[in-house]
Amino acid sequence: MDLKTASALRRLRLISTPEAVSFLVLLVCSVLKRTTDFNAVPVMGAVHGVLVILYVLFWADAWNRARWPMGRAALYLVLSVLPGGGFYADRLLRRETEDSVIAARARAEQSRRQAEQPRTGAVDA
Repeated sequence: MDLKTASALRRLRLISTPEAVSFLVLLVCSVLKRTTDFNAVPVMGAVHGVLVILYVLFWADAWNRARWPMGRAALYLVLSVLPGGGFYADRLLRRETEDSVIAARARAEQSRRQAEQPRTGAVDA
């Protein structure tokens, strides 16, 4: 995984949790609006709207850079509209990023070992 792809996935991860929290807070504010005189829906609606727009922009960048299959890209987009879906997206993205880092380290270690092997003129059969 190159640096730009890792950065795109990290940005998506970083926005997924605040987006999920804002969605849940917006739902609570909506209930409070209907049951009490407290009305924070306009403010929370604006905050959540900005976070959703950022999530979709970061999702599109991550999809473009990571070259996800259509199913995985759709999953991350659907998770943005589910209450609490951003928490699950964060966990999936963390796992995907960690797996990519482990694979990159393994490839680097394998390359290092191959470079250290003595070269002989014989061809392996």
